[in-house]
Amino acid sequence: MPVKNRFAELLPEITEWRRDLHENPEILFETHRTSAIVAEKLKTFGCDEIVTGIGRTGVVGVIKGKTNSSGKVIGLRADMDALPIHEQTGLDYASKTDGAMHACGHDGHTAMLLGAAKYLSETRNFDGTVVVIFQPAEEGGGGGREMCEDGMMDRFGIQEVYGMHNWPGKPVGSFAIRPGAFFAATDQFEIVIEGKGGHAAKPQETIDSTVVASHVVIALQTIASRNVDPVDQVVVSVTSFETSSKAFNVIPQTVTLKGTVRTLSSEVRDLAQERVTAIANGTAQMMGAEARVNYMRGYPVMVNWDEQTEFAASVAASVSGDCADAPLVMGGEDFAFMLEERPGAYILVGNGDTAAVHHPEYNFSDEAIPAGCSWWAEIVEQRMPAA
Repeated sequence: MPVKNRFAELLPEITEWRRDLHENPEILFETHRTSAIVAEKLKTFGCDEIVTGIGRTGVVGVIKGKTNSSGKVIGLRADMDALPIHEQTGLDYASKTDGAMHACGHDGHTAMLLGAAKYLSETRNFDGTVVVIFQPAEEGGGGGREMCEDGMMDRFGIQEVYGMHNWPGKPVGSFAIRPGAFFAATDQFEIVIEGKGGHAAKPQETIDSTVVASHVVIALQTIASRNVDPVDQVVVSVTSFETSSKAFNVIPQTVTLKGTVRTLSSEVRDLAQERVTAIANGTAQMMGAEARVNYMRGYPVMVNWDEQTEFAASVAASVSGDCADAPLVMGGEDFAFMLEERPGAYILVGNGDTAAVHHPEYNFSDEAIPAGCSWWAEIVEQRMPAA
């Protein structure tokens, strides 16, 4: 396929971009260097319009086709931010920033979309308009939400939007997708158990917050086992248990629990929130303590639209020869906010036999670049064929 051939030619250049981004990771909305590089490259490519500062540090580029009789406008989105992880890959181009690392492959996503933008700016072999979206703060900051709240979809007239993520464990350059709910809603909770502290040798004079909190931890597991229909999905994980005292002979006054809830439907999400609150309050009250629950909703369920998913899968098959059915993912993805505003789809591209994402030894596979770039370009050329 001509697109794949062109990206094979561009591979050394795109790889160089990717490795520079990997060497200089930036976290959340602090993607100042990355955003500046993206904007400068889009300018060099000859994009018709470049706008910075959307969603704080997001960058948007507009590329017009040779014709525009269709009036279609398609958005293509890549995330730019890194993670607060100390890299342990030993690569020549490993992170130069202590405590920051591209451990999820956003350097690869950004480089691939830049590669597609370069090609589309060169050829313009489509009838319509492409909006390339470079988003900060996917890793917990909600950069996608902020770009939408800044009016991005209406400002650029985006009608459909497409996203991509690399996937370790799948063959390099292969694809997988699924319609409907795909990535989970990601909520968090903090529960403070207030008891009555005292001497560990006189437990009868206390209300032991450690014991109360332990019962809360166990009881929370009944949300999955006894409250939610077994055919639905929910994960309730308590990830932090911290007492107000660290002494051997003190029963603490308070215990703070922290954790996350993952769900794949709004109904189960609502039920889980109600049950977390009720279980914490009820268990504490039963044992003479008090619970204060702070339940924080995060990213919503990411839902692929049926028509756009079918199209995205057919494009992937034209690029790699096949597109597999993807599994449900209990991780979160803030592309969900864009899919709440516009029809679209999110696809996985294989990253080969590498460490898992969010692991200090993870690395994006540069061999996946031609397939990823080709998918972006073919989304445009097949959805908006030249008149």
